[in-house]
Amino acid sequence: GDLRVAVQPVTLGPADLPPNIGCPPGDYVKLAVSDSGPGMDAATKARIFEPYFTTKGVGKGSGMGLAVVHGIVERHQGFVTVDSAPGKGATFTVYFPRSEAPSEEEAGETGPPPGGSEHVLLVDDEEGLAKLGKATLEKLGYRVTTTGDPLEALEMVRSDGKAIDLLITDQTMPHLAGDELARRVLAIRPHLPIILATGFSSRVDEEKAREIGISHFIAKPFSSRELAHTVRMVLDRERS
Repeated sequence: GDLRVAVQPVTLGPADLPPNIGCPPGDYVKLAVSDSGPGMDAATKARIFEPYFTTKGVGKGSGMGLAVVHGIVERHQGFVTVDSAPGKGATFTVYFPRSEAPSEEEAGETGPPPGGSEHVLLVDDEEGLAKLGKATLEKLGYRVTTTGDPLEALEMVRSDGKAIDLLITDQTMPHLAGDELARRVLAIRPHLPIILATGFSSRVDEEKAREIGISHFIAKPFSSRELAHTVRMVLDRERS
């Protein structure tokens, strides 16, 4: 099969915007991703951005991937469209507002990000993200233990909780959501710093996270520098 990615600047007028999209006309960056797969029927296409909706078998998918994409794009004042039909593949097109200004990271500090030597327990059921997070934190000097199973993480805290200085957990995971894992961990270690990472969730937001006792709420996607500063801030705040 084929997978094609194309990026181009576009200017959208009122007639170019989908109905009820809530975005103004103007300059956008258009990112289109097309495949030559089996495509989707109209009923499936109408539900693909719903949280937990999936066409995969049990245990094969969480149904959160496209919901996460939708949430990220909306937070950046953009929108997503999809063009697909059975047997004709699919094209997802993302429109981001175009800006000539540098990003916050480009305009900000250029020195090395802060590091440390504490022990971090990183919980994420997406193996690739767990490996990336581990590599990022270890490069900063931290000792990192990873697991994709929140129940295993809970057992680690029960058996050797004092050896863990910080818990970083994803929100959407099988068996136990991140906010519930945080509740159970805090019942064992009431003052353990916890960072909750999520791309999209109707279940928990920053305010609810604080009510639970979670130290900080970080939205995906985040840069390695943002992760570095967040981890250092949370650990230092706990000590003060």
